[in-house]
Amino acid sequence: QVQLVESGGGLVQAGGSLRLSCVASGSIFSIKDMGWYRQAPGKQRELVAAITTGGSTNYEDSVKGRFTISRDNAKNTVYLQMNSLKPEDTAVYYCNADVLYLSGGYYYTGDYWGQGTRVTVSS
Repeated sequence: QVQLVESGGGLVQAGGSLRLSCVASGSIFSIKDMGWYRQAPGKQRELVAAITTGGSTNYEDSVKGRFTISRDNAKNTVYLQMNSLKPEDTAVYYCNADVLYLSGGYYYTGDYWGQGTRVTVSS
């Protein structure tokens, strides 16, 4: 019923920038919280940044001042601007959304994930 598709990952040198995008589609009525997570090889998935419908944000300590999360509610899209990238930012980045959607005439809530986009930062 709901799909999240990320884009924008790639290979970048240390100090460079990337902008990730995630578009949610389907029978969406509204989206509450949206966020970006990442999972590095051999590590657990961790929250990188999150944003509420009203625009309140929170960040993982290591990315504060370097990453900025934003969203366009009209487009059901969340972005992650990543600046001053470091090799330790290398990971697969996943989009997450808390969605209220319509199905069969009823409303449901669900927690959805994208397929992930790989970010590789070379030293």
